[in-house]
Amino acid sequence: MGLGLAAYAFGPFPADRWCAYRSVMDTTGTLDEALQRLHAAGPERNGRLTNHAPMVVEALAARGRAGQVHRWLDLYRRKLEEFPTATERVTAANWPEALGDPRRLADWIGYFERELADRPWREVLGQWWPRLLPGLYGGSTHPVIRVGHAVRTLLGAQPTGPRLAELAHGLGYWAARYRPLAQLADGPGGFADADAALDAVSPIAERTGGFPERLARVTALPAWPGVLAEPALARARLAELVRAATHRYATHGHGEPTMLVHAATAPNAVLRALPALPARLWVPSLHAAWTASAAVTAMYAPDGLSAGVAPLTSLGPEEVFDRALAHGDEHVIKLTDTALDVGDPRALAAALRSVELSEPLA
Repeated sequence: MGLGLAAYAFGPFPADRWCAYRSVMDTTGTLDEALQRLHAAGPERNGRLTNHAPMVVEALAARGRAGQVHRWLDLYRRKLEEFPTATERVTAANWPEALGDPRRLADWIGYFERELADRPWREVLGQWWPRLLPGLYGGSTHPVIRVGHAVRTLLGAQPTGPRLAELAHGLGYWAARYRPLAQLADGPGGFADADAALDAVSPIAERTGGFPERLARVTALPAWPGVLAEPALARARLAELVRAATHRYATHGHGEPTMLVHAATAPNAVLRALPALPARLWVPSLHAAWTASAAVTAMYAPDGLSAGVAPLTSLGPEEVFDRALAHGDEHVIKLTDTALDVGDPRALAAALRSVELSEPLA
């Protein structure tokens, strides 16, 4: 068990209420309407900050809150910027030179829109996933998170035009913000589980600057044996990592309430994509997800455990999600969405902790 979880004195919580809270598929058309509305906006704002709206509206629809989607968007719309201008067409011949160039956001999205119009979406995803996976860390891991939300929607229902377009926007954002990590040295190893491995992550010495600056200072991470799992076990190991990172937020999220969310949501995005990927890609996906979660932990870990966190009593998953929605912050909603995937009381405590730590959407 990871550090700090013993600090929670969980109250009565009926066992039949903390199984994983399954998502549902929106059949009202609201999600498609919202995605069409959002595809007129760019994936970023203010030069580098991420547009979280497509991920949040997908989470709201998946959790049975489609009726709240447009209301939430009306509150968030001040953070949207116009879609960027295209510069030069990305093609099968010139894509390597455009990879990782954020000036080519519109070019990359256009490329994937054409690809998805011509070929099945799983085929496009399977071709590009291994190309993009080494650069999962760009855009503060938001591109892969956006792709994970898009894939969940496509797996759950017949693809529609707006949902395929959303996958194109996510993949295009990932390609434009592609950023690999420098060669990492292995830190201590031999950990029995993901909890212990995350506990062993050493914070970087200088915790100043933004995500790109901090990422450049990550030079070594613990060697978690779980990443060496056979493909048949990779999904279980990845779910273990998501659970450990989500639990850890309850006791460590105060270190940086927004950025530490990604230690859980980035690997969960990879987990959501696995069913759409060939099994040969599962182990490298697990390795990349571990590296992302551990790197975020190293970059933003606090110096100690949180004190005085209120215990979770009898709140169920739907009640916790309603609290996140009432709060409104995009990272709170996305972490709560991941916590509901995990589905146990510690994960729900982490979601409630994010509500306490974060500024609400005004």
